[in-house]
Amino acid sequence: MDKELIERARNICGEFKLSRRGLTAGSCAAALRAGDGKIYTGICLDLACGIGFCAEHAAIADMLKERETRILTIVAVNSKGIVPPCGRCRELMFQVNPQNRDTQVILAEDRTVRLSDLLPEYRP
Repeated sequence: MDKELIERARNICGEFKLSRRGLTAGSCAAALRAGDGKIYTGICLDLACGIGFCAEHAAIADMLKERETRILTIVAVNSKGIVPPCGRCRELMFQVNPQNRDTQVILAEDRTVRLSDLLPEYRP
């Protein structure tokens, strides 16, 4: 279990309001450990018209700035605890690098699974 990732995500999690009612950021945060060993983080954006994005997307974009594509471990948290990646996030991880099928996804303090287990019968 990568407790450091969980702690890094928890440290940046915290919802705050944006420009108008109903638009927020930070209600979910993510941290990932890349193939180069570095940790990258991100927060979600909850916006109108579906133009927001998940915390995992932000963390992956942060990683991609360094031209890294391999994710060893990833976690997302909200105010209630650890949350699993949505289908869109799972697909993004795989499309960024097919080797990410072996990414360890933290689902609880005591449980991790490989991304491939969350994408059963996947046909690229």
